[in-house]
Amino acid sequence: MDFAFDARTQELRAKLLTFMEQYVYPAETTAHEQRLQLKSPWDTPAVVEELKAEARSQGLWNLFLPDAEHGAGLTNLQYAPLAEITGRSPHLAPTALNCAAPDTGNMEVLAQFGSDEQHKRWLEPLLAGEIRSAFAMTEPEVASSDATNIETRIAKEGDEYVITGRKWYISGAMNPDCKIFIVMGKTDPDNADVRRQQSMVLVPRDTPGVEVRRAMQVYGYEDHSHGGHAEVVFHGARVPVENLVGEEGGGFAIAQARLGPGRIHHCMRLIGMAERAIELMCRRAVARTAFGKPIAQQGVVQEWIADARVAVEQLRLLVLKTAWLMDTVGNRGAHTEIQAIKIATPRTVLDIIDKAVQVHGAGGVSQDFPLAELWAAARTLRIADGPDEVHQRSLARRELKKYL
Repeated sequence: MDFAFDARTQELRAKLLTFMEQYVYPAETTAHEQRLQLKSPWDTPAVVEELKAEARSQGLWNLFLPDAEHGAGLTNLQYAPLAEITGRSPHLAPTALNCAAPDTGNMEVLAQFGSDEQHKRWLEPLLAGEIRSAFAMTEPEVASSDATNIETRIAKEGDEYVITGRKWYISGAMNPDCKIFIVMGKTDPDNADVRRQQSMVLVPRDTPGVEVRRAMQVYGYEDHSHGGHAEVVFHGARVPVENLVGEEGGGFAIAQARLGPGRIHHCMRLIGMAERAIELMCRRAVARTAFGKPIAQQGVVQEWIADARVAVEQLRLLVLKTAWLMDTVGNRGAHTEIQAIKIATPRTVLDIIDKAVQVHGAGGVSQDFPLAELWAAARTLRIADGPDEVHQRSLARRELKKYL
């Protein structure tokens, strides 16, 4: 697929593929072994810092950020194939390149909406990979796919905001390097415009009243590599009004601006996950024999492999089209395609990974292969950044509107 990309993208792809082969894949086992020796499972293994240093020295750093002042200055179309490559090792490669969620979305928010002081205090150390961050939006008591439901309150008292509320599945919050939360809550809950009720504020982790209560599991996994998915309670935590991101009432719009690029990043990494699942499935199929012949000669397995290849090629083209539209007509102009990839990619990749698990038998659900964790991650993405049904509802309305 090199022919479809400009010279810079092809150069970065070549460098990244080599980086993956020489450094990332060999480090997967090392990272797991080192994590077992850490005092806390949430600490960062030494090999991860080594990978970060190597990636930075090779210019494979902050590739996600289109703002050339702060990042690599790549377009969505240029970054998409790079995100796919990192998806082949989703628990290690994005972090190594400082391109891991939720930091990517948070850096985009700060770069676009943050003040000069916020840039200096939080954006710069995030860009340098010195600290991590979290985005506190989802809540356990309401359907958070509808952001207007959020119950966390951000009350202004003099020159401070007081934050009260309970969040959960706050990715990265268990990592001790997570120093800052971007918290979404309501500053004006009685506003007639339900999309102007929300604001975002920066809350340092060490603020009195911030309780990182527990790590939430995802299908039995705690996802140590990404700093977990925590339940966080804000007990009247106070921050100065200067910690407001953007303007009061602008939280909903900022969230939408943040989620557009995030969705395409997730989808491209999912395609990388699917490619690795296909590779593992093929290797397993040619190495194992059942009922007198290699599994690779079983007709049903051949169908699974063929269907997986067709599906991945279709998805990749749709995601690349979406990236191109985002670059040329903006996120709003690519709204339909963004929703389409968010619907199609996780569930298609989930099916491919599931078939790879089936080919591996008991090994597929074990810790000896990455498939079980890949499956859990893909299944989760059918909920994250808006569940399938929300995108289907919106997409159907846009289609029906043409005929009304």
